[in-house]
Amino acid sequence: MMVVDSIKSFDYQVNWRSRNYHTGDHRGQQGGLGDDFKSNVPLVDFPDARRINIGQTIRDPYEQIHVRVYNQQTPTPLYAVCDLSGSMQFNGQFNKMALVAEIAASIACSASKVNDAFGLICFDEVVKEDLSLPASFRMEDVYALTQRLLQYQPAMLGADGLLEVHHSLGKTRSLVFLISDFHLPLKMIEAALNTLSRHHIVPIVLWDNDEYRNLPDFGFSTFIDPESGQQRTLFFREALKKRFKALFMQRKAALESLFLQYDAPAHFVENGFDAATLTEYFYQFSAN
Repeated sequence: MMVVDSIKSFDYQVNWRSRNYHTGDHRGQQGGLGDDFKSNVPLVDFPDARRINIGQTIRDPYEQIHVRVYNQQTPTPLYAVCDLSGSMQFNGQFNKMALVAEIAASIACSASKVNDAFGLICFDEVVKEDLSLPASFRMEDVYALTQRLLQYQPAMLGADGLLEVHHSLGKTRSLVFLISDFHLPLKMIEAALNTLSRHHIVPIVLWDNDEYRNLPDFGFSTFIDPESGQQRTLFFREALKKRFKALFMQRKAALESLFLQYDAPAHFVENGFDAATLTEYFYQFSAN
């Protein structure tokens, strides 16, 4: 069972401006009382005497009083979008569903720490409404749902619901963590990224060493086909093991290339989840 007090958070930032009207900790597009200077405007347009710019007022040949307007700090909605399709049944060095629950809880904890709203969307062949929550500040509901995910057993279903996820996201640009092993056709992933283009996407790729690194040199083994996501059993020999590793490395390169086309660098989780690595991810890819 996941203990709420043990959930680790991470630091994140976005280099775009939220259109949200509520106050928060990120740069916004709404004029207000933040620290990010936007422009000088006449007092009649923004009647706040606390922000009078004496210098600009003196220089105005029309003798208008000017005030400084700043971009108000606003919250950024966060979503964890979780793949519950058949390939997520895999239980190797780590249980993939346990990782999904842990990462979703970490994202929620991180959002709560800076007063951002958090939503959770799960899908297999369809978006699973009974395992989804709209963006809100009700963390107790989120943690209750992540406990359910911890025990969830995916059925051998496809992931077509990924193409419908955009309908469940708000119209405001959001920070969307897409959590999956991405054992899906590349064309499906590309089509989904197109539907999500208005949002900031962070792909979190869940792989396990037992899927491709720890295969036997000689003997039978059940594995996940990286192209179809289906479980298969093969008799491995050393040459086949090497070829299979090479297939996964090719798949990794293809995923990285595809995500970069959408300015969404992939974050691979292969040896368990460490929240600190997401802080490093944002430091590297989302610096202002």
